[in-house]
Amino acid sequence: MIGRPRSPRPSGGGTPVRRSVLGALAGIAALLATGVTAAPASAAPDPNVTTFSAQERALAFWTPQRMREATPLDLLSVDRSDVRAPAPRPGKATVVAPSAPASAAGPLAFPHGGGPWSGGGAVAKTAGRVFFSYQGRTASCSGNAVTSANKSTVITAGHCVKMEGAWHTNWVFVPGYHDGQRPYGTWAASKTLSTPQWTASEDINYDIGAAVVAPLDGKKLTDVVGGQGLAFNTGYNKAMYSFGFPAAAPYDGEKFIYCSGTTTRDFLLSNDHGLTCNMTGGSSGGPWFTQFSEATGTGLQSSVNSFKYNFFPNSMYGPYFGADAQNLYQSAQSS
Repeated sequence: MIGRPRSPRPSGGGTPVRRSVLGALAGIAALLATGVTAAPASAAPDPNVTTFSAQERALAFWTPQRMREATPLDLLSVDRSDVRAPAPRPGKATVVAPSAPASAAGPLAFPHGGGPWSGGGAVAKTAGRVFFSYQGRTASCSGNAVTSANKSTVITAGHCVKMEGAWHTNWVFVPGYHDGQRPYGTWAASKTLSTPQWTASEDINYDIGAAVVAPLDGKKLTDVVGGQGLAFNTGYNKAMYSFGFPAAAPYDGEKFIYCSGTTTRDFLLSNDHGLTCNMTGGSSGGPWFTQFSEATGTGLQSSVNSFKYNFFPNSMYGPYFGADAQNLYQSAQSS
């Protein structure tokens, strides 16, 4: 097992369970024309700021060999107190429109339990691999560039920016990654953030992270790759598409993989969306879209790949994008 189990916590008589965290070690100035306003805050997200010199070191650190050697995190021990929480705080349904150009994509199968994305389109540029150092090891997740006031915001999973009480270092985003290629460059984080709940106690219901990346060659991220839209507080049981770069067998992190289907609400321990999907470690942080168009590769990001129950290996779970996710986004894009 790579990484250490979490220490058990009192669970009110609950039986400990196991889940896979799928990423680590493998993977708001007007508020845009859409009129986005911040949801009532539970607490300000706690950011991790990276100095310029640290950004330079991160870019130098990530050689092709180190990217190839990034491996997925194995199972973590989690009891009921880690995953049970009240229902997501209510908020007004809010949509941020995509800013990515609508490029052509081909029709694929829906639903689909997992396989290579060959449709192209905007998503093949906005999504990418995330690389970082965790407990002295090279690591990877997935992430996605979104429409933002600073043109520099990436959405990923909480455990892809912070885990076991420590913020990851050497954090970079590689949009459009495939087969070792970095067609749009490597973007170093100037700041990483997560929800208050994940930052404080790593509550799986709020496993959402964000990064603000520094300009590259004088350009900002979404000026280069575009940005997907977002949707908050839009409910459950939606037709969704999930994307990522799984790096554990049968995948190797080199291909862009997707799943699609109608989601359900987790009936076990979390408040997450569930989707039939065979993606593995390294896909964590990859985007889930509603209103996704296979014709253009654009949609509204409404979740991220987060975890799997070990006894449901073909079901992926992603956190509900409610008021806290919206506040995280506002904090990131206003940075």
